[in-house]
Amino acid sequence: MNSENPPYFCLEGIEKKFPGVHALKNIDFDLKKGECVALLGENGAGKSTLIKIMGGAQRADSGILKVDEEVQVWMNPIDSINAGVAVIYQEFNLVPGLTVAENILLGIEPQNFGIIRKKEERKRVLEILKKIGAELDPDTICENLTVAEKQLVEIGKAIIRDAKILIMDEPSAALTKKEVQQLYLLIDDLKVKGIGIVYVSHRLEEIERVADRAIILRDGERIGQLERHELDRTRIIEMMVGRKLDNEFPSNIREPGDSIFRIENLSRGSKVKNISFEVREGEILAFTGLVGAGRTETVRILFGADEKDYGKIELFGKELTLRNPSDAIESGICLLTEDRKEQGLILAHSIKENFGLPNLKRFSFKGWVNKSTESSAFENYVKKLKIKISGHNQVASQLSGGNQQKVVMAKWLERNADILIFDEPTRGIDVGAKFEIYQWMNQLAKSGKGIVMISSELPEVLGMSDRILVMKDGEIKAEFKNDSELTQETIMSVAMEAK
Repeated sequence: MNSENPPYFCLEGIEKKFPGVHALKNIDFDLKKGECVALLGENGAGKSTLIKIMGGAQRADSGILKVDEEVQVWMNPIDSINAGVAVIYQEFNLVPGLTVAENILLGIEPQNFGIIRKKEERKRVLEILKKIGAELDPDTICENLTVAEKQLVEIGKAIIRDAKILIMDEPSAALTKKEVQQLYLLIDDLKVKGIGIVYVSHRLEEIERVADRAIILRDGERIGQLERHELDRTRIIEMMVGRKLDNEFPSNIREPGDSIFRIENLSRGSKVKNISFEVREGEILAFTGLVGAGRTETVRILFGADEKDYGKIELFGKELTLRNPSDAIESGICLLTEDRKEQGLILAHSIKENFGLPNLKRFSFKGWVNKSTESSAFENYVKKLKIKISGHNQVASQLSGGNQQKVVMAKWLERNADILIFDEPTRGIDVGAKFEIYQWMNQLAKSGKGIVMISSELPEVLGMSDRILVMKDGEIKAEFKNDSELTQETIMSVAMEAK
């Protein structure tokens, strides 16, 4: 990449306002061909809004957007794609029932008099898959693909439309470590081919690997830029949050009490095999392991979302029968699901309605919801959890990931459950919001709650838990007391041990 080349993709003075929110304030952004620029910032900093403007999904109130020095006015995403700019969102835009080939060529199929030329379609798709190093069968139905394979299909869609700029929104969020390494190599290859990449991620270790430079946003403003040699984790965090962050994890000195939650020989098919453990009062117990180890499957049984084959679940010495999540909630068990968008929230409803849904008995009398009581309770958590919203009736889908997670936390905190299960509580959340969630987890533990945390992030596991259970192939392979001698390497050696 020639550093003297002018930027291929430019945004100048971008402004965007929503009711009650000044989302973007005079933002400048530029990208050269063959360059990877990281776009960083806390949840709510303006990244998602800027990405949507870059991809034609939203229009700026003012400012200029240029591609190859030509001013662009995009009315929709088709305009941006035609100009060579494609966005790969975290939630893929694929038709699940169509094949790889049909998705890649959707809308631009080779045809004669309305009849699609299947042989030519297959040939073109094979060429593009080879170009991006994807070993996929063009005839595979997309709903049968892994997340990483679906991502390759999205990239294929962009490249076949001659995209010169790829905007990747949290591309590694649901990938395994091996798949992330493959993503790095693909990005290297795309850069060599002259494709510019905007890379959005909360995983700062990735930024140091892929980015040529980083642009940091905070509260809708461009705070600054760091060149590759300046991409230091501490410096990035301080620019993002606007203050010094002495520790990534809050102090968690506490003394757990007696056992309050006991699981014996819990089993379900081949995914959960004879799982036994206990959670003590005021303890954070972490489950870790590789993707597919059976951690989420285990806690789904504890929440009544899946039926166990056999086993015993006891809370305060009383055996529980959990036929569904309602039984678990009434018993005092709550689950912050791994996928907050699909399972934790009703995105089309207001955040106040999401908060109130599991708490209707508290806010209603003779079938009528007391809106005033509900609003008062919700506002209490908006202040406590520092949830950034424009109003109680804001639709949940409009919130950033970190604020969505805080709404999920709020509804369960109102339940005052005895056992709180956090499944990947900080996935896709910025460092500032992470720290706030960690603080709440510590406060809950100190108040006597039992916390079960599932996390694939070993620094998080070591920074937050009292004890650690390592799962593999549906079984608990090891238990560790979290102390200064325990290392990530020790945990990983168990998680990856051969059968």
